[in-house]
Amino acid sequence: MGDDRLAQAQFGAWVGIVGNLALAGVKLLIGLMAKSQALIADSVHSASDVVGSVAVLIGLRAAERPPDADHPYGHGKAESIAAIIVAVLLAVVGFEIAMSSIKAFFAPVEAPGMLAVWAAIGSMIVKEWMFRYKFKLGKKLNSQSLIANAYEHRSDVYSSFAALVGIGGAIVGERLGVPWMLYLDPAAGIFVSVLVLKMAYNIMMESIHSTLDHVLHEEDTKQLRQAIAEVDGVLRIDSLRAREHGHYQIVDVKIGVDPAITVLAGHQIGKRVKHMLLETFPDIRDVLVHVNPFDPTSQPKR
Repeated sequence: MGDDRLAQAQFGAWVGIVGNLALAGVKLLIGLMAKSQALIADSVHSASDVVGSVAVLIGLRAAERPPDADHPYGHGKAESIAAIIVAVLLAVVGFEIAMSSIKAFFAPVEAPGMLAVWAAIGSMIVKEWMFRYKFKLGKKLNSQSLIANAYEHRSDVYSSFAALVGIGGAIVGERLGVPWMLYLDPAAGIFVSVLVLKMAYNIMMESIHSTLDHVLHEEDTKQLRQAIAEVDGVLRIDSLRAREHGHYQIVDVKIGVDPAITVLAGHQIGKRVKHMLLETFPDIRDVLVHVNPFDPTSQPKR
């Protein structure tokens, strides 16, 4: 299952790398030819996605490495770290786009060529497809880094649309003889930067939340509790914590068993609980079971 997941995730990352390289090159070339500040900014955005996809690829490989002495719970958080790297790259690109677009307001401007319009439209179509593909794959594989990378593509859709509006407005302004409309092209570049920075902030906050040992809420562990309670010999669940470790979960559960049985019998009940969880829930990678003597006078912890 791990090898198949890695193969699918790596293929998705390579789709992003190749697709973004092609788009960035085409948009930069056309942006320079058509003299469109917005399209050049959009091409820089696509180029940053290449670096983000490479970071995701590295994170995916690291996350699938088996546990070792220094990382007994595995390397699942490598994906969250990759998502944070993507967010930082997006933030840097957002600032760069903003600065270059602001500088364009203090220089002579002219309307871009029509070729820039078709480049922006084509970019929107390709990037929307890439977003849908990556998002669906990320949800299927429970990969935070792939989902973050997918939203990079969605931000590119927005930025291409903003570029399209700015380019179109500048062209119309030139033809109608409205000088201020020529500045819609660099204005679109500033709007793109705001979208990129907002996307970076959202990805960063979600990734940090996951990296800091996020524990599933009680409503998210109902199925786990029901499955454990049905194991023969389990009289009560004293406590249960399921924490996210990248794309998988680690469960720590304390169960109450008959205090009159032998240590061996209690150990076997704990083993049944562990094997049942690992076999029933594919997102669970490791289970720690603590066996306590059942005490009807005490209250279980939530």
